[in-house]
Amino acid sequence: MKNERRLGIMTAEGELRGMIDEDLFVFKGIPYAAPPVGALRWRPPQPVKPWQAVRDATQWGDASWQNREYCVAVGGGDPGRFSEDCLYLNIWTPDIEPSCPLPVMVWLHGGGFTIGAGSLDPYRGKALAAQGVVVVTLNYRLGHFGFFSHPALDAEYPADAVVNNFALLDQIAALQWIQRNIPAFGGDRHNVTLFGESSGARSVLSLCCSPLAEGLFHKGIVQSAYSLPDVPRKKAQQIGKQVAAHFGLNEQASAEQLRQLPADQFWPLQRPLGLGPVAISGDAVLPKPMLATFMAGKQHRVPLMVGSNSDEASVLDYFGVDAAKVLQQLRSKNRFSYRLMKWLYDIHDDTLLGRAVARDMAFTVVPLLVAQSQHNIGMPAWRYWFDYVSENARDLYPHGTWHGNEIPYVFNTLTTLQPPADRAYTEADKAFARRVSRYWVTFARDASEFSYQLTGETNWPIWRPREDLTLAFGLNGQPLPVLKAKFMRGRLRLFRLMMRSHVKL
Repeated sequence: MKNERRLGIMTAEGELRGMIDEDLFVFKGIPYAAPPVGALRWRPPQPVKPWQAVRDATQWGDASWQNREYCVAVGGGDPGRFSEDCLYLNIWTPDIEPSCPLPVMVWLHGGGFTIGAGSLDPYRGKALAAQGVVVVTLNYRLGHFGFFSHPALDAEYPADAVVNNFALLDQIAALQWIQRNIPAFGGDRHNVTLFGESSGARSVLSLCCSPLAEGLFHKGIVQSAYSLPDVPRKKAQQIGKQVAAHFGLNEQASAEQLRQLPADQFWPLQRPLGLGPVAISGDAVLPKPMLATFMAGKQHRVPLMVGSNSDEASVLDYFGVDAAKVLQQLRSKNRFSYRLMKWLYDIHDDTLLGRAVARDMAFTVVPLLVAQSQHNIGMPAWRYWFDYVSENARDLYPHGTWHGNEIPYVFNTLTTLQPPADRAYTEADKAFARRVSRYWVTFARDASEFSYQLTGETNWPIWRPREDLTLAFGLNGQPLPVLKAKFMRGRLRLFRLMMRSHVKL
């Protein structure tokens, strides 16, 4: 069968025709929910209408409306065509009839919940699937279509069942589709790993806290999740009314009027008419803020791998964080804290110190919070730190690994990217990508609630408070995985205390 160029698979909704890519089966643009258009805009995703004829699954599905230029510049490439009809997923599988069902890895792309698509080049699942897993990537609603609150829309639900996090519901619908259909692709519906980066990582954490997602996945990988608090529903509703006013609708605007607004008019809206790169807390999908849920130990009982990169400050401008200003405010408000920071970091240039402090407050503290919470509920967590920069680009990244730059190492997709000739990836870079991706596959295959370590090139123990072990991917520019004990312990303990004082349980 692998000699055939195209391949038919029967799903619960109908037959699909995919393609063979070398020794892998590939299916693109599979609808996992009905198009959320017209009367279904700002509603939970509905079931796909079954089809009779064989459906072609060799072309990517449309992405949600977004800023194409911005996605090309910083989001991973051209997301293709845009449409509200965007609820599609893609599958790479090495074997549709394996002797044992294969682990499933489901990727949630990042992009601040405003840009991105599951079809982008860095997310191609071929190299991961070749290691014996089924890889799924997906599109979901972005921007105002993904997260929105307005009195007229909220009134369509019972008071205790209001829905505002439509993007998270899309992701849940994709996981439900996987439970129904992934065995037909050789996948194990009882071993599903949810992994994502940036807003995709926030999605993983949010679904760990959503009562509607319980049981739909069995472990999670959290890459560069940020510590910004979720938007309270009351504030989201105020923003929704401001958006309606922007389009000329008055306070009594109806849900029908809102749904008639042109789809392509939303994505250009910036703050204060946008919610920012976070979910809405207080609806049926995310009843409590994600960070508060983890701090209270109320998350789902699933193993997690969680980490961040060495120069996450590269993205702070997008989040509206001025690193220098953070330090200036700290120095003017609390001289003791400022001196404590200088002592903890041993950095005496305020610009560099501000960059490091902002990075750790926004990103580095999250893995520690999550790992501590996992330990408190008796669930394993593995903490990592990514600090490798490709050999020919180190002058461009003097402070370390930028936000998102670990992704082509995780997917082992360096060869799909074409940097300028003088920045070409070296054999050492490519070899390290193969080694990094192997850890992700090992987690998906082997991690369970009873695990105490992941076996590999460097055995990776679970995080415990006493040892406080972190696996560093990269050391002094060398492509090495190295265990570090009590990594950034003092400064991160301080930030954890600061966050506890700001998050209401």
